[in-house]
Amino acid sequence: MRIATWNVNSVRARADRVAAWLERTGTDVLAMQETKCADAQFPYSVFEAAGYEVAHVGVSQWNGVAVASRVGLDDVEVGFPGQPTFGGEAPVVEARALGATCGGVRVWSLYVPHGRAVGDPHYVYKLEWLARLRDAARGWVDPTTGDPHAPIALVGDWNVIPLDTDVWDVAEFDGHTHVTAPEREAFAAFADAGYTEVSRVFVPDEHTYTYWDYKQLAFPKNKGLRIDFAWASPALAARVTGASIDRQERKGAGPSDHVPVVLEVA
Repeated sequence: MRIATWNVNSVRARADRVAAWLERTGTDVLAMQETKCADAQFPYSVFEAAGYEVAHVGVSQWNGVAVASRVGLDDVEVGFPGQPTFGGEAPVVEARALGATCGGVRVWSLYVPHGRAVGDPHYVYKLEWLARLRDAARGWVDPTTGDPHAPIALVGDWNVIPLDTDVWDVAEFDGHTHVTAPEREAFAAFADAGYTEVSRVFVPDEHTYTYWDYKQLAFPKNKGLRIDFAWASPALAARVTGASIDRQERKGAGPSDHVPVVLEVA
């Protein structure tokens, strides 16, 4: 089975491109982030015509996550247990997490909050969001509260740069989000919860990125970030036989600023 994650940066703008990529690559399950549309606006028909079922949660032009699968789509869950809220007088659980069981694998499409600026309320929210997700993920594989043999994939846009070599110039991020110690520690804590970031296992290269800004010729100059990842539970990690980053999808007309991260699962 082939499982991928891709921040598509507006699914309505790129539905045909994404569907063509699915068919061309033989991908069975795709977790999408930043769909940027309400549920009623999602282009379900494009994916259904390609043979995929889709689960989506989105409420506006911001955020939004989806899972498209041609190997089954069961037990869809919007939001993970304990997912924190954000907002002013009426805080809401944002459309940032969606789980579904596809071909026997529990796939979570995740769009981690950006953080905006160090010390901003959104930064505090980001750290809490990651901590709550880690707690939920630990519980899913705990022998007492969950199933240690459960194949679980936590995939998506994590908005964290774990290593200095995951950015073209870490000095450019000095004093900014994505590289701070608390963010990196929150990301690394998923290993303590029993998970393995499997894309790093198979694609360890330094300065291999998954995101390039649209501005200032960032892609031709390879001024990128590695912020899209796949944490796998022990049972799933044992089945992952390969991983790749499809850099080609940043090329051509109208690309997303992110590219797919693909897992091969036995």
